[in-house]
Amino acid sequence: MKKTVEDYRGCTSDKIVDSVYEEASLMSDKHIVHLNSTYEGGGVAELLKSIVPLMNDAGIKTGWRILFGSFGFYKITKEFHNALQGGDLSLSEEKKKVYEEVNENNSTFMHLDHDYVVIHDPQPLPLIRFVGKKQPWIWRAHVDLSNPNEGLLSYFKQFIRDYDSVVVSKKEYMLPYDIPQRVIHPSIDPLTLKNRDMGDAAVSKQLSDFGIEQDKPIISQVSRFDRWKDPIGVLEIFGLVKREVDCRLVLLGSTAFDDPEGEEVYQDLRRQVDVDEDVHVISQANDALVNAVQRASSVVLQKSIREGFALTVSEALWKKTPVVASNVGGLPLQVRDGFNGYLVDPRDYKQCADRVMRILLNPQMGEKMGLNGREYVRDNFLVTRHLLDWIRFLREL
Repeated sequence: MKKTVEDYRGCTSDKIVDSVYEEASLMSDKHIVHLNSTYEGGGVAELLKSIVPLMNDAGIKTGWRILFGSFGFYKITKEFHNALQGGDLSLSEEKKKVYEEVNENNSTFMHLDHDYVVIHDPQPLPLIRFVGKKQPWIWRAHVDLSNPNEGLLSYFKQFIRDYDSVVVSKKEYMLPYDIPQRVIHPSIDPLTLKNRDMGDAAVSKQLSDFGIEQDKPIISQVSRFDRWKDPIGVLEIFGLVKREVDCRLVLLGSTAFDDPEGEEVYQDLRRQVDVDEDVHVISQANDALVNAVQRASSVVLQKSIREGFALTVSEALWKKTPVVASNVGGLPLQVRDGFNGYLVDPRDYKQCADRVMRILLNPQMGEKMGLNGREYVRDNFLVTRHLLDWIRFLREL
């Protein structure tokens, strides 16, 4: 069912909805295109599925294009993704050649005659070199850039400097370049299947369909199967908690086409928990199941080592579920320690387990944190605010 900006009046203030329409009307003659590497899997596709149609509804023509690449290309860009977040990288001339050739090939059939071009993440970054640039180009970097691999960043600089602006999720991610940069926080869409209201019977049906019983408290982490999310660490933390509180763990995720490592991480997890009936590792791009698991959980974990933002945190908070998250990247933007959950040292598993147990053993405190979380997301991380941020930013270019 098609959603309109008007539909969000029940979720956010009338003032924000009115402002979206009013300010979008000043750009009704403009045409925007977003370009990323996949329609499915991960936070970028999640954002664009809401932002693009709602921008059109507000009166600004907005399109969405995909970069087409080989498995080898995505294996290389996954290495680049890891390196941007501080990982090691062997940057060979062959990798550069494949990376640039895929973008050059795409440029031959990309008709980018729009008023604004928004490039998401590193996969299509070099496209600007091969397309006749006639309008503002914006690079939207979604990853944690606070400690990037210097060799890769030096290589990327030749492309980044051709952009008119860079948009990041947090001030600390801004690059040391003389180029305009802007912070725009990501958001969740409260009216999608993943986030809209779901009754207890529907929650129970979803869990039952996947063999998840509700006879014990549920701890969950909902994330792509990615080593940066530290799913092995989550298993260790669950082991510590279970010594004190009888509970279940759900690791719910999916793999993305542009992330060749995902299936390997998933299979590794399955091997480690094959005989534990209280641990469920589920690879399923099922929005209704995500909704149900986040609502049924007593605590949601986000045990990332590095994290650009993690939409799953705001998703859980919107459902009145407290979150225990690593104090890294974009997670402290969403979790206020002691208010709607806890922030922990990603290396301190005992601290994380302790915070989880505090919530499990104090359900009234957990309920209060959940209520605080819902209001915090309403005030800061809904898609209507996100729309308004983009409209105002583009008007300034």
